[in-house]
Amino acid sequence: MDQEVMELIEMLYTMVSEAWGVPLGNEKCIVERDKILEILDEIKTALPVELAEAKRLVSARNEFINNAKREAEGIRNQAEERARALVDGQEIVRIARARSSEMLAEAESRSSEMLTTAETKAQQLRRASSEFCEDMLRRTEETISAALGNVQQTRAGVRAAMGAAAPQPQPQQPKITFEEAPEEEPQEV
Repeated sequence: MDQEVMELIEMLYTMVSEAWGVPLGNEKCIVERDKILEILDEIKTALPVELAEAKRLVSARNEFINNAKREAEGIRNQAEERARALVDGQEIVRIARARSSEMLAEAESRSSEMLTTAETKAQQLRRASSEFCEDMLRRTEETISAALGNVQQTRAGVRAAMGAAAPQPQPQQPKITFEEAPEEEPQEV
């Protein structure tokens, strides 16, 4: 899945870097909107699959914890039933109480171990999910930054080829997110 998303981002990068520039349009270029939107839709479709997998793993952890609690309760109930069945004589009662206490301690110990293991696994899953999301966002940011750098270099080359007398001051690089990206129609030359 990770490879598929990276391939889609690479396709976006290639499309932007190879797009025709708009004369006198500064940082603008002409791209095929339908292709860009299609690739972005594929990326949006791929990322929730990874998030759904992380949610499934958290749900499995919760189910594991609940099963451990049920098993511990079953062991405890079993110990109590055995203790009641051995109430025939003084010695039997003493033995039954001792065994019941051992079983109860064992059940609580197993339950505690299972709960600790489940919580550790859940923390590892949360950490892995967070690291994956952070890595994907970092890679996306790097790819878009590289594309912006290439566009700026191309623009500087065009200015140099036009014989600009004095270098133009570089405008501040705007940070564009998918939510803030302007919806512009490609202009034809």
